This record gives sequence, structure tokens and C-alpha cells, in this order.
Amino acid sequence: MSSTLKHLKSLKLHSSESWKWGFLCFWVFPLCLACVPSKHPTTAKNPQTVKQIISTPNAPGAIGPYNQATIYNGILYASGQIALDPTTGELVHGSLEEETHRVLKNVGAILEAAGCTYKDVLKASVFIKDMHQFARINAVYAEYFDPAWAPARETVEVANLPKFVNVEISVIAAVPQK
Repeated sequence: MSSTLKHLKSLKLHSSESWKWGFLCFWVFPLCLACVPSKHPTTAKNPQTVKQIISTPNAPGAIGPYNQATIYNGILYASGQIALDPTTGELVHGSLEEETHRVLKNVGAILEAAGCTYKDVLKASVFIKDMHQFARINAVYAEYFDPAWAPARETVEVANLPKFVNVEISVIAAVPQK
């Protein structure tokens, strides 16, 4: 009999069940827990599991406590983009189609900064001010996303958007392995 078992028996537990429970609690469970790797991002050994901030001057800068995008575990999460010109910070005034093009160019700049393309987009969220304008927005959207590889998408009519624009789009994309 090993010295560990002799020591446990010397504890004089009152029944065989309590002796077994004591053995499990004091020896087996801690050993099992020591073998489980930590999943916390700061202690992870896989660099893909550390949150990475994406920022580019080719898309409008964040105007609040958020980032243009983050990458975590190989997935890019891009903040919603509106029709701001990244060089001037001014809203693009013009047709709904021009506004939608600017939004999708801003999305494209963030994708590029992360090493992605429109083909890597897994999901798009489109927020529009007027559902009656859906066909016009969708026609421009189709210029950037071919139906053969287009992402999943929802389009939602909302009461208002930042700076009272007509369209905002955010995306989630798979970051290609290097």
C-alpha cells in the first residue's frame, strides 16, 4: 500500500464512503485541475486567442469608447460604419447610392487593415432608416458581395442612426491564416 493511502487511512474517517470522498477531494481533483490548461486570454499560449485592435486611417476613426474593429480567435468584429469621409471626417452628402458606397468602402478599409477581403465576411448587419429604400441600398451592396460567396445578413429598419445617416453596416469576418 502506498504511503499516500496509508496516510489517508490514518485520518480515521468514519466510513468507507467518507474515506473515498476525502481521497477524491484532497488528491484526485486537485491533480486533475492542475492538468487543465487555462483559457484566459492573458495566459493563453495561442496568439490567436489574444484580442487584437484594428485601426486604420483609411476608415473613419472611432468617435467614442470603441475601436474600428477587433480580432479574437481568428474572427474580425468590425464596428458599424456610416458614410463619413475618412480624410475629412465629414459626412458624404449626395444620393443614397453614394452614401452606401462610402459605407462599404469604409468597411473595405477595415477589412484590408485586418488582412481580409469582402469574400472573408461571414455576416453583415445592415441598419437602414427607411425600408422603402432597401432595393437601392441592396443594389449597391450587391456590387461588393457576389451572391456566390455573400455573407449571412440581416437588414433592419431603425428610427435613427448616428449623425442621422440613412445606412450603417457592420461585419464579422474570418481572418485568413498567415
